Amino acid sequence: MQSEIETVITLGVDLKLNHLVGRSVPVNELLNFDAVFIGTGAGLPYFMGLPGENLPGVYSANEFLTRVNLMHADQFPAFDTPVKRGSRVVVVGGGNVAMDAARVARRLGGEVTLVYRRRKEDLPARQAEIARAEEEGVAFVMCTNPVRILGEQSVTGVECVRQEMGAEDATKRPEPTPIPGSEFILEADVCVEAIGQGPNPLLIHELPALARGKRGNIIVDENGHSSIRHVYAGGDVATGAATVILAMGAAKTAAHAIDRMLKEE
Repeated sequence: MQSEIETVITLGVDLKLNHLVGRSVPVNELLNFDAVFIGTGAGLPYFMGLPGENLPGVYSANEFLTRVNLMHADQFPAFDTPVKRGSRVVVVGGGNVAMDAARVARRLGGEVTLVYRRRKEDLPARQAEIARAEEEGVAFVMCTNPVRILGEQSVTGVECVRQEMGAEDATKRPEPTPIPGSEFILEADVCVEAIGQGPNPLLIHELPALARGKRGNIIVDENGHSSIRHVYAGGDVATGAATVILAMGAAKTAAHAIDRMLKEE
């Protein structure tokens, strides 16, 4: 990334670091520019809203992976950031981030169980990621959904219920429904929820004229143009959590559109 940043600076871009738009920088000041591109990503993790989610030992995948991979929590106390090393870890989710979290927990020494509400063939993660997780010893529990996190002072288990596969939904995958009386408990001292993330609402809520989707993403057209004149957006803040390459493509498309707009005006 450093070489990319240096290239951008060489082009003449002025970086304003340690600024929180909407707080340290008023939004009206931002809108004084001839064009604005919002690329703030989707860094706000989703939680399931389960009883017991506030217990110590419950992490979002974002926090868990950031602590270990960026802040070196695996080397605590040599580094300042700690992480709970679970001997029995439950990871909830079925995407690539869930596989990452499961493999990192495994490398921290835990017995890891990945819980997903649909069948194995419905997992959204790449096949290579699934295979690597299995090779590292991650156990998969399919057609299962958590309903409660157990514990008093910290996590002691995750109560789950089996799921029955129904008709296909809009994603062409079966819609799961709970099977009455099928509840069971997975013993655990750490639970990592990897069920996706969305845009941080801080900046977006400061722009009430900005059209938003039901999950808080900015609605844009094929050129990245938002509902506010001269404001464009792209990447995860518009599409929801996706890939770096799609974000880069969206930024280039919006840059061309901004260039055309400024020339026309």
